[in-house]
Amino acid sequence: MSTLDHPSVAKVAAALSEADQDAAAQGIRILPADARTAELAAAALGVEVGAIANSLVFRAVFADGTERPLLALTSGAHRADTATLAELAGAEKVGRADPEFVKTWTGQAIGGVAPVGHPQPIDTLVDTALAGHPVVWAAAGHPKSVYPTTFDDLLAATSGTPADVAAAPGRSR
Repeated sequence: MSTLDHPSVAKVAAALSEADQDAAAQGIRILPADARTAELAAAALGVEVGAIANSLVFRAVFADGTERPLLALTSGAHRADTATLAELAGAEKVGRADPEFVKTWTGQAIGGVAPVGHPQPIDTLVDTALAGHPVVWAAAGHPKSVYPTTFDDLLAATSGTPADVAAAPGRSR
């Protein structure tokens, strides 16, 4: 089975087509090696690291004690700030999710989590820094798969909220 036939990649392609983003679905590329970081993906594609949309899943804890996933699509050029994410999501606390939590909510493994193709919708914040790139590359459900998209198409496909997710000056990450 080729990576393009991987069930998670097929779900991403179907989700993109369902979101009227057939060009993105048809643009899924399989890289020669895993690209589990923005730096590796950028090097494999020959693009700026800032044009890589990292799909980071966080565990958001709310005042009523419930926990839900929060997907932050961040530019590979900087780090998301968990305090900022918590504020934007209306959560008491936001922290990195473990691999099991990520797999449960996305159906995908860390290193290949796509913005779409999850078992159910996930609240999503889309880093406004990605708007500065005419083409943005996102994971397509497997660590070797990526697809070209745009900031606006990420917002549309995920029903995401545009946000400045980077650490504010003087705030820790």
